[in-house]
Amino acid sequence: MTTTDGRIDLPLLPNHPPGRSAVTCEYRCANACAHEAPNESDNAYFGDVVRNIVNRRGMLKAGAVLAVAGAGVAGLAGTAAADRGRPGHGHGPGHGHGQKPPKGLDFTAVAPNREDRLVTAEGYQQNVLIRWGDPVLPGAPRFDFGKQTAAAQAKQFGYNNDFCGLVPFGRDKWLMGSNHEYTTESFMFSGYDAANPTDEQIKIGWNGHGFSVVVVERERRTGKLVVRLDRRYNRRITVQTEFQVTGPAAGSAYLKTKADPTGRKVLGTFGNCAGGVTPWGTILSGEENFNGYFANGQAVTDPTEKARVARYGTPGATSTRKWERLDPRFDLAKDPNEFNRHGWIVEIDPHEPDEAPRKRTALGRFKHEGATVHIARDGRVVCYMGDDERFDYIYKFVSSGRFHRGESRKAREANKKLLDDGTLYVAKFTGDSPAAEIDGSGKLPADGEFDGRGEWIPLVTGNKSHVEGFTAEEVYVFARLAADKVGATKMDRPEDVEANPVTGRVYAALTNNTDRGKAGKEGATEINPRVGNKNGHVLEWEESRGDHTATTFAWRLLLVCGDPATADTYFGGYDKTQVSPISCPDNLAFDKFGNLWVSTDGNALGSNDGLFVVPTTGRNRGQVKQFLTVPIGAETCGPVIADNFVLVSVQHPGELDGASADNPLAHWPDGGNTQPRPSVAQVWKQGREVGC
Repeated sequence: MTTTDGRIDLPLLPNHPPGRSAVTCEYRCANACAHEAPNESDNAYFGDVVRNIVNRRGMLKAGAVLAVAGAGVAGLAGTAAADRGRPGHGHGPGHGHGQKPPKGLDFTAVAPNREDRLVTAEGYQQNVLIRWGDPVLPGAPRFDFGKQTAAAQAKQFGYNNDFCGLVPFGRDKWLMGSNHEYTTESFMFSGYDAANPTDEQIKIGWNGHGFSVVVVERERRTGKLVVRLDRRYNRRITVQTEFQVTGPAAGSAYLKTKADPTGRKVLGTFGNCAGGVTPWGTILSGEENFNGYFANGQAVTDPTEKARVARYGTPGATSTRKWERLDPRFDLAKDPNEFNRHGWIVEIDPHEPDEAPRKRTALGRFKHEGATVHIARDGRVVCYMGDDERFDYIYKFVSSGRFHRGESRKAREANKKLLDDGTLYVAKFTGDSPAAEIDGSGKLPADGEFDGRGEWIPLVTGNKSHVEGFTAEEVYVFARLAADKVGATKMDRPEDVEANPVTGRVYAALTNNTDRGKAGKEGATEINPRVGNKNGHVLEWEESRGDHTATTFAWRLLLVCGDPATADTYFGGYDKTQVSPISCPDNLAFDKFGNLWVSTDGNALGSNDGLFVVPTTGRNRGQVKQFLTVPIGAETCGPVIADNFVLVSVQHPGELDGASADNPLAHWPDGGNTQPRPSVAQVWKQGREVGC
């Protein structure tokens, strides 16, 4: 209901995440955690299957099953042993004390807090690079909270910026791309009536979504970044921008609508969460929580179509923002195929502002957290992706073509086609510990690590389906159901997946899953070792022989997050009395030393979310240190880790239970009595590299 002061009164539901406000859940993901997880498949955890075979038939017969994944074990097992064998690595208090900090960690950790400001490591400077409503296009009006218009928002920085990426554009100059994941209308408009938004408010919301490109330049004297209002390259992409559908599902009958009978042109992008910058200078953006933008899910009555819609989260009778009132494409009763045209990876070329962005169907359709690209040894492109939902999966795509080196226009155009042809895989994991040792408490098994083997199961290659009962286009458009069919491993909200540029190992953030172990739900597995997992964990794996195109790998958990004082946490074997508490890992990045940087979303430990850094090798492996905290009510997004500065996207600052535009309880970034505004912030130390 809407209260007299315009605040939406949302009850705290039984599954409400402990570190996130109810209003964030409503606007961001349509209260996903308050509903049953869409994955109702009964595919068993692969480790359980293997252990059952071992128990029934003996180790020799099980060897044939284990051999599928075994080729990848030696690599990670060897590096694990090497890491533990280095001086100071291992369990026990005091290890590493008095030693010089590793490169990238020479700062004093920020303490947990609940402040309404960006708190950084001591000695670092900060500034707000760009905030919601700031000009993006030349001629954009100055932001006026009380006099917003759709026309103005179309030229201004959008709302709730998430992923941030920098594409080089000259010396100390970049094209910066930012996702605008969602809008929170009750924080955008005074007196907002959620049941009856005005047409102008709906259109402002349309233009508050999407993507911004701005030219940014670093001042050599101060180290500060500034935004340039470039007439050629600055750009806004919104819900009304035309996209080109490419790849093997382009033109599919499942993508054709009354407005687009070709199935090759889509208006807009929304729910864009994380992303990645490609080696050819484009930006990938993941369409995530798109289902909540649609209405009248009950109108889909055909059993097959109903099951397909339900697997992605069936929309209610009305949407949160009521977009269906102005645009029939958001009404499933009028055009159900529009639903299938969202949930893709989008590729945007910031160097070509007149070029339509692409929706890359070869990468499959699901709730994409993002997509990150790694060039394999043979030149093929490998794209890693997480499906951010409870009990959903980790995917990778391997291109058929090879990367063209060089900066010529011909090479760039060839590279921009690489994500349209290849093989899409989904991951299966097996643990190597007896089932009795994985009791759901987070207690380490006898071998001292949560680890095991894995394999990549092919789903589709070009126009050839590898999934029985599915055509190729069905695999692409309904990738979740295809992955269910092959028995992929259910994960605890897989989000960002990144390859370490120094070691080649791959890391995935598993944010949380408080449903794990509940009645009727899958219990603890070695890859997801805690029931009621509210703090999440970070997964590490190494592809067989270090080849990112391989179909087998070895894995282990780097972090089991939470309060280091509790028994259910693990920090790579590092002394837990010497680490920062961390909860709900979300986005990942690396510095040039190979350290992993982790941003958090929904801290369940009572502190603001933050940005952390952790070495992945050597004596300090697992030593988590908090570099900054974002203001109260905010989520830490981005981030960008450059040699001389860090960029962090501060999303939904001040989104606290009981707050609204009529009752702001936080005022970052401008202070005083101002409204909170999502922003991109820069942190740097003059004359010093980040973390040094």
